[in-house]
Amino acid sequence: MAGYLPHETTSLVGRQNELGHLRNALAVHRLITLTGIGGVGKTRVALRAAGRAAPDFPDGAWWADLSPVHGERLLLPTVCDAVGFSDHTTRSQADALCAWLADKQGLLVLDSCEHLVGPCRSLVGDLLTAAPGLTVLATSRQALAVGGEYVVEIEPLPVEGDRAALTLFTERAGQAAPGLSLADPGAAEAAADVCRRLEGIPLAVELAVAQLRDSSVEKVAERLSSRFETLVRSERTGALRHQTLRTAIGWSHELCEPLERLLWARLSVFRGPFDADSARAVCSGGPLSAEEVGRALRGLTEKSVVGWDGTRHRMLDTVRDYGRMWLAELGEGEELADRHADHCLALARDADAGWRSPEQSEWYRRVADVHIDICTALDRLLVTDPGRAVELLGLIGFYWSCCGHLHELRSYVERALALHPLRGPVRSRAQWVLGVNALLQGEHDLAHGLGLRCDEDARQGDDTEASLAAGYLLGLSHLMAGRPLAAHTVAVRLPGPADMTADSASRRKCRLVEVFALTGIGMLTEAHSLATELRAACAETGDWWTRSYTEYQLALIALFQDRPGEAAAHARSMLMGKRHIGDAFGIALGLDVLAAALAAQGDGEQAALVFGTSQAYWHTVGHPQRGTPELGPVREECERSARAAIGDEAYDEAFHRGASVRTAPALARALDSQLPLP
Repeated sequence: MAGYLPHETTSLVGRQNELGHLRNALAVHRLITLTGIGGVGKTRVALRAAGRAAPDFPDGAWWADLSPVHGERLLLPTVCDAVGFSDHTTRSQADALCAWLADKQGLLVLDSCEHLVGPCRSLVGDLLTAAPGLTVLATSRQALAVGGEYVVEIEPLPVEGDRAALTLFTERAGQAAPGLSLADPGAAEAAADVCRRLEGIPLAVELAVAQLRDSSVEKVAERLSSRFETLVRSERTGALRHQTLRTAIGWSHELCEPLERLLWARLSVFRGPFDADSARAVCSGGPLSAEEVGRALRGLTEKSVVGWDGTRHRMLDTVRDYGRMWLAELGEGEELADRHADHCLALARDADAGWRSPEQSEWYRRVADVHIDICTALDRLLVTDPGRAVELLGLIGFYWSCCGHLHELRSYVERALALHPLRGPVRSRAQWVLGVNALLQGEHDLAHGLGLRCDEDARQGDDTEASLAAGYLLGLSHLMAGRPLAAHTVAVRLPGPADMTADSASRRKCRLVEVFALTGIGMLTEAHSLATELRAACAETGDWWTRSYTEYQLALIALFQDRPGEAAAHARSMLMGKRHIGDAFGIALGLDVLAAALAAQGDGEQAALVFGTSQAYWHTVGHPQRGTPELGPVREECERSARAAIGDEAYDEAFHRGASVRTAPALARALDSQLPLP
């Protein structure tokens, strides 16, 4: 089981000795750190080593890419995302992560720690103490200096002997310039000379190979030789290799066209992957028109300065650092940081509109893709314009809540509200987001108080949409506290027409609260009628989030009315919807109801298995089973019926089999087996 390891997109050349050494080291040491200069291949070696070792760990391997993480604040959220843990509690995130990993036997890869050595040192020390079955494989330009650390230095590829560097050159040359032959002795010797001058540093070799698209090997070697005559050599090997890489990157920079160099510098403002539209929005200006951005981006991609995975572009941190240096030289750093923040805010506004359209699930994915850049924009706006930081949080906060970024969201919202105390619709929406966040963290009283404040603001501003949003938060806080009649009162008194297909996601959420409330007070016929109408409206508008919880309510209603087959079908539909948007909390709820439906159908073994898997999902959000109060008896009846059907021993065996599936990829496979309709 490979766990969360990314796919390898290119071949790995050489490194057999290193991989064999690491295989042995991973069996003995709990912390191994791969060190070496940037561009030497630490990440590629770690990825291949982790892929080979993953089957030796019952919980597989997880990959945390720290290269785009700017500052200590995002370290813990990044690692939590990597291991599939979205904590919904108010505990310290470090304590919650340690508790989550305490019983795991897995391999955690922390890639690119060099800019976070101190925080990584503390985190790794805590994790290794709390989780005796955990092994950490780190990559960094320097050791972490944690007790028991085993350091492996990754050297450049050999340029003599097996000449792996030349093999890399040859393989990549075949991709960069199909039809190019190195059979001619002159070309072969020129290629070998390039590898020697670049000292076998893989990134430097690949940058050189990129020049073969419009140049011969001999010409590349000649230009490189001239460039390296200016290289001041040092007696220290590490410093020399660092200079070599810097010179190779600088040489690649010199070979770029002027507008490509300008784009390289400006693209360094992105921390994570980006698409061409984002590059045009942020980087165009002056001599670099929007049309020229596209052309220059293609040029940088052809020169291997920018990577391309088929959908999005990415810069290696070493290359990005070089671009950032030139951006500072150009004096555009502040301006580009502001443009980047503007772009992220514009994207959030589009997403807010998109969530009310049939493209809702696509917008969830797009916001997930730019998560690290939204955090970067927030950090910028908190310094330069807290009011717009509050606006950005109000726009993306519900998505972050649904997808488990609760600790990040709460920290950002509380800081932004403290910096921007002026009342108004923007602040009220951020308070609403904080209320939803508090509700998911189990702080019902805080959520209710924030809902009242939002309702007051909406009334003063005569804002119907804000009133609907406040009503949803107030109604949900009543439901979670076991007050369905109060929730119903709130829902039915909301302003405006009852058209659920109108362009108002808040209106549909309020109707959902009404369905929950009717179910809670036992008005099942009315609840079923309203839920059926709401589901149709959601299907028409593409509202996946509301539809999935409507399916959940229809499943509960069917259970209460002794229609377990129908309940199972609705539960599976709910699970497919929640899978669509990555809502682990919702998936856990759906599995509970599916298990109850299976038990009611007499399938005790499958019910126990699904119920066990639901427990595993509840663990991923850091809570015991939660939900509205009426779900408690459903769970109890599920277990009682399943045990009665197959006996205690068989029930316990199936339950523990389901609960033993503890990592997100394995949970996804387990979920897939529950989704087909009967």
